[in-house]
Amino acid sequence: MEAYYRQHMNKERQSVYHAMKTGFSAFSPSFPVLRLDAAALNDVFFQLRLDCPEIFYVSGFSYRFYRDADHVELIPQYLFDKGKIRDHQQAMSARVTKLCRSAQSMNEAEREQYIHDFLCENVRYDKLKKPYSHEIIGPLGQGVGVCEGIAKSAKILCDNLGIWCAIAISDAAPDKGIKYRHAWNVVKIGGVYRHLDVTFDLSLSREGLTRHDYFNLSDQQILRDHQPMLYPMPACGSGDGSFYRQKKLSFTKMEEVENRARQAVRKKKPFLFQWRGGYLTREVLKDLMNLLEHTAQEKGRHAKVSLNWPQAVLLAEFPEELPSQAVVAEEANEGELLDA
Repeated sequence: MEAYYRQHMNKERQSVYHAMKTGFSAFSPSFPVLRLDAAALNDVFFQLRLDCPEIFYVSGFSYRFYRDADHVELIPQYLFDKGKIRDHQQAMSARVTKLCRSAQSMNEAEREQYIHDFLCENVRYDKLKKPYSHEIIGPLGQGVGVCEGIAKSAKILCDNLGIWCAIAISDAAPDKGIKYRHAWNVVKIGGVYRHLDVTFDLSLSREGLTRHDYFNLSDQQILRDHQPMLYPMPACGSGDGSFYRQKKLSFTKMEEVENRARQAVRKKKPFLFQWRGGYLTREVLKDLMNLLEHTAQEKGRHAKVSLNWPQAVLLAEFPEELPSQAVVAEEANEGELLDA
């Protein structure tokens, strides 16, 4: 598939990119690359591994050079010895092939959802940040990963299923309490670019209910709770392709919510929906809660809502007992619950 970051490099950086990829693929203990400053070398290394998730076995590098030389000798830091790398490569190749085989008969949109849902349902977010959690061997081999490993896993599956995919990165924002960079994907579905954040959806999902709050979002939608991207990505336009719009679970009128809530109460099932009738202010939320509670009481039940405020997605449940909190705000990514 297309190497997105390589295409946006100048010729010097592309030369370093090619030399690194060749050297890493051969498990070379050292090899020459064109001499760039340290920041540029690190940037090329980082972007190469975003383009090529299959290079999961290199954690970093050092280098040495003579004062007037036009090349440096790059010394990779491999996570494993050569034999162990080959074992992991074989295991990952077999794993990816097996997973993709199940989706061969699907269309493009179905393949994307298959990848998203598989990762949400089979990977656990790993706060310990083990070395492999940042690479595909974490999510695809161990069932655990952080956002970088999850985004790389989504990309390698998209690559193998013919879906255009790149990894987007946002920087840390310590002033906002955001300590780390965040990674997610940009995909092209039906010729249109969209944001796909599996990690955020994974953190909101639970057994029996896979969330799609961050499935095929526009730039405007993703920036409601994501920092600006560190590297430019293709523009992602309207939000018409978002999951809840496509599944007719995105409502603009109170009566639409009431009708669907009544069905859910009758069937004793949760009711997951997006509010699209203007900004979800506290007043609008109060009106929605009153409506849901009134509808639930018709059947002797109550309303309890988990709220993803930035994306205006509400998960309503209808217990028989009055909940201690009618509304609980969910924070995507870490999956921690905060009082609304």
